[in-house]
Amino acid sequence: MADAVELSVDGAPATLDDLTHVALINYGAYTSFRVEDGGVRGLDLHLARLDAEAVELFGEPVGEPRLRALMRTAVAGRGDCWLRVSLFSPGVGPRTPDWTGSPKVMIAASPPPPPLADSVRLEIRAYAREAPHLKHVATFGLIRARRAARAAGFDDAIFVDSAGQVSEGSLWNIGFLSGSEVVWPQAPMLAGVAQSLVQRGLGPSGLTGRTAPVHVDDLRDFDGAFICNSATPACAVVAVGDHGFATSPAMIDRLRAAWGSNPVQPI
Repeated sequence: MADAVELSVDGAPATLDDLTHVALINYGAYTSFRVEDGGVRGLDLHLARLDAEAVELFGEPVGEPRLRALMRTAVAGRGDCWLRVSLFSPGVGPRTPDWTGSPKVMIAASPPPPPLADSVRLEIRAYAREAPHLKHVATFGLIRARRAARAAGFDDAIFVDSAGQVSEGSLWNIGFLSGSEVVWPQAPMLAGVAQSLVQRGLGPSGLTGRTAPVHVDDLRDFDGAFICNSATPACAVVAVGDHGFATSPAMIDRLRAAWGSNPVQPI
């Protein structure tokens, strides 16, 4: 059904053995994105991410042709939808960590989710993801941080190191605004696809972008801030900790336009 979540593994319906392994062994990686008219913005980046993750975590790539074929199978009969493409192997476990080979590919196809929010207030939390350059499935720390932030009256959590250097958030990257310039934090973190797409589209939107270290003490030097991920091209940050921002709706529109300027790449 087009309005239900459908799980497949290597192009066939997920089996009980597949689901049991994924439920019990928290080792793998994934990427997720919206499918629009049979294509994906930044598909090249998602495919490159998956193959790099496969090599680093399992020792062998999946290969772009196989990934594309499995994605086409997963979206057949659907219109716009959301895909989460995950890599795992039943050969890898606590007693068998040295298995090497091309991983299995699990795809969850579902209706597209709404954006995270229209605006967010962020709690500052000292935290860093394990292997932050990977979009891996070890999400306990992220959910725990987001849960704690909401319990404290915030919408989400932004991560800093022991020296107060900003990296990323629970489910997103953050950009800071100085005039017509976007400053992305330089720190150990996941290089998000949405971040890359916004950066690619800044020029036509009359903006520029650069990467630089950002410390909590630097927040007062910026005019605004926004978060972005594949479901949320740009969302205004109202405050980080006790520092407020007045990010203009017009600037958020320009950032969304920068993201939207990237073409949909056919699967």
